[in-house]
Amino acid sequence: MMELIDLYPALSTTKTGQRMHIAHFTNTYKPNVNGVVKSVSSFRDALTSLGHDVFIFAQDARHYEDEEAFIFRFPAFKIPTVDYSAAIPVSHFINTLFPSLKVDVIHSNHPSNLGDAAAQKAKDYDLPLVFTFHTRYDEYSHYLPFSQNWVKEIITREVTRYMERCQHIITPSDSIRDMLAEAGYNQRVTTIPTGIDLSPYREADGEAMRRKQGWIDDTVLISVGRLAKEKNWLTLLQAVAEVIKQRPDVRLVLLGDGAQRSDLESFAKDQGISDRVNFMGTVPFEDVPIYLKASDLFCFASVTETQGLVTMEAMAAGIPIVAVAATGTSDEIEHDVQGLLTQNDSAELAQATLDVLNDEVLYHRLQQEAIQKANSFDIIVQTEKVLAVYEQAIEDKKANHRVMKTGRPGDR
Repeated sequence: MMELIDLYPALSTTKTGQRMHIAHFTNTYKPNVNGVVKSVSSFRDALTSLGHDVFIFAQDARHYEDEEAFIFRFPAFKIPTVDYSAAIPVSHFINTLFPSLKVDVIHSNHPSNLGDAAAQKAKDYDLPLVFTFHTRYDEYSHYLPFSQNWVKEIITREVTRYMERCQHIITPSDSIRDMLAEAGYNQRVTTIPTGIDLSPYREADGEAMRRKQGWIDDTVLISVGRLAKEKNWLTLLQAVAEVIKQRPDVRLVLLGDGAQRSDLESFAKDQGISDRVNFMGTVPFEDVPIYLKASDLFCFASVTETQGLVTMEAMAAGIPIVAVAATGTSDEIEHDVQGLLTQNDSAELAQATLDVLNDEVLYHRLQQEAIQKANSFDIIVQTEKVLAVYEQAIEDKKANHRVMKTGRPGDR
């Protein structure tokens, strides 16, 4: 910790010298493995290392024992067919405990459930509320069996209502910030990508993993994410099937699990590639760098990303990218610089993959650019920006300022 403080003296406390007490409210935390959990956990670790206290308020996780301090759990019920629990934002214990924590700022990671609990605590204790707009919430409307237009309208209205209870909005990518600006929210919105501790990606022993899995002679493509419809896995599997026709040495490794897994396994079998696709399921966060380092190319077809965190992690591991050009991914990857971006088309994705694998000069150029880009993802750099947002939110709360719709860019 002393080494970090010496390297980043301005970050050990805020500009006013204050040691902050920060309350994070999130509907999903460990043992779940997803982008929100990664974001909350990464910033928590960095803030704690810099001398701040971070309290996590999350869903109950039965049969899981927290190894970290200051994790407080709300009751929750299991959601059928998915590996998630829905938090119930009511807890007498937390209500009794909360005043003793002397919280300075509340950071919400969802606009409902525990997001509502966060907003209520901010109101009850006159505290600033910061909200990270992690995802395009209307993209998940297909999970509800109603008219999609109606559901999307309801979701948009509720998220808008929530934003206007906040002092500041953090967006993980410029594309999300631009989306909010187009809707009229162009003040008190700051883009701060989730940072990465680069050392595990640089130190991971990929060769040992290749030997363990029997991949020594394979060209390994890897992708990471929840196995769900919005991640566009069918397009990726179709592309890989085309690649394998020309490159039978290719193997696809998928890290993640979800409701679509059995359908994807059946699809891979129908495509005749089931013996060349490894569904690894959910792996611990600490093992992800090892799997990435053991791979040759990161391939991604999702069209619903808000940040492209997994592509950032791939670059940190030193592997180039081939991906569908979509929000989030395009925020982090420049076409023909760190990787190749394609239309949402399996044939284009397959051809781009072959172009990189078959051109050694291109491969190494993209790889070196990816490694260079990864340096900008350092978690401490991003945490400094978060602390600045917290300070501004505290001042805005004192002045009774909050997020408001101010008009679309160019409106008079």
